[in-house]
Amino acid sequence: MKRITPSTVKGQVTAPPSKSMMGRALAAAYLAQGGTVITNPSFCDDALAIMGVIRTLGAVVQDNEESVTIGGAPRRPATPEALMLHCGESALCMRIFAPIAALREQPIALTASGSLQSRPMDMIEAIRVLGVSCKTTDGHAPISIRGPMKGGFIGIDASVSSQFLTGLLLSLPLCEGDSTISAYSLKSLPYVRMTIGLLEHFGITVGHDEAFEEFEIRGSQSYAPIRYEVEGDWSGAAFLLVAGAFSGPVTVVGLDTDSPQADRAILEVLQEVGAHLEIGPDRITVKRGQLKPFRFDVTDCPDLFPPLAALAVHCDGRTIISGIERLRHKESNRLAALSLELGNLGGTMRSTASSVEIDGGGIRGGTADAHGDHRIAMACAVAGLSAEHEVTIEGPSCVSKSYPRFFSDLEALQVKP
Repeated sequence: MKRITPSTVKGQVTAPPSKSMMGRALAAAYLAQGGTVITNPSFCDDALAIMGVIRTLGAVVQDNEESVTIGGAPRRPATPEALMLHCGESALCMRIFAPIAALREQPIALTASGSLQSRPMDMIEAIRVLGVSCKTTDGHAPISIRGPMKGGFIGIDASVSSQFLTGLLLSLPLCEGDSTISAYSLKSLPYVRMTIGLLEHFGITVGHDEAFEEFEIRGSQSYAPIRYEVEGDWSGAAFLLVAGAFSGPVTVVGLDTDSPQADRAILEVLQEVGAHLEIGPDRITVKRGQLKPFRFDVTDCPDLFPPLAALAVHCDGRTIISGIERLRHKESNRLAALSLELGNLGGTMRSTASSVEIDGGGIRGGTADAHGDHRIAMACAVAGLSAEHEVTIEGPSCVSKSYPRFFSDLEALQVKP
């Protein structure tokens, strides 16, 4: 367990590397068949799961603190035996490597552990129209895949996640034929833009309409091995920036204000609530202000909900957050988990079908369970900085899924009494 003593925070930390960008870069580096160097790497649990998967697929991966090099050894030849890809608890890994695995004429099984076993994977079955044998387990992991995948037309439901779409955008350029993807009810559009931008770095082109509902992909393209720097993670940094708003000042270095990452929207909220911001070329400083309640739609940035909830309990009034439909299908049911744990700490959060209401005024303190969810652990920890009494987090090690050094960074910022 981890104890958070009420305190102010002051100082400077470096943003963690982006988990989302690291995962995509590793997949692209594998598809380039070696010769790529990834700098400012993330070694969070999700990134380690993807490194394990590409090693199983035949990549040679060498890593140190400063970089990860994907070696140029040829991919392992197909064999009659099924290849097992262990995705850990990473939904990104499973949803993007299902279509990547389908490039091979070999039976491949994708397995999960922990919370990933209960997360929806039924959208992947749409890949059958491209000549792939695909079977989920009642819409969940484990998944059985056998290619080879052919180019063509595929329609997908992107209402739950855009990660499977990302997997198709990564894999279809390597098919012999051209492809068209029709994505309906697409959520998290910024993540799709992020994927297309990364593909351009690796020499892959993808066409799309203005609404990002239809994608045209030329087949028989080739990935170019490159040197790629992973940018700072707005999702993890959002917790520290929020802490600065009610307990700061805090400076976070290594954030790109022009980033395609969806969670860059935290800056809009902090400005709206009345926090004092200083925005530089590669750093953001947030100072305490008289915080007013806010309204915000998290449809395109659902990972912002936990830090926004931690912010809302310290605002002077009632905050309303909408676009919450997908929060029930994360590492935990984040609506239920945060409602329960904020209640245990003395806060109040009420859910409707499409929004939540969070009352400000601070929290009392007490014990909160992380529910095995990295963002629940971080939200409760940050909220505890301005609690009346100590906050104890049970199950804090889950932060390693995206931000392994979160608690050490938070402790470095705390001003000891």
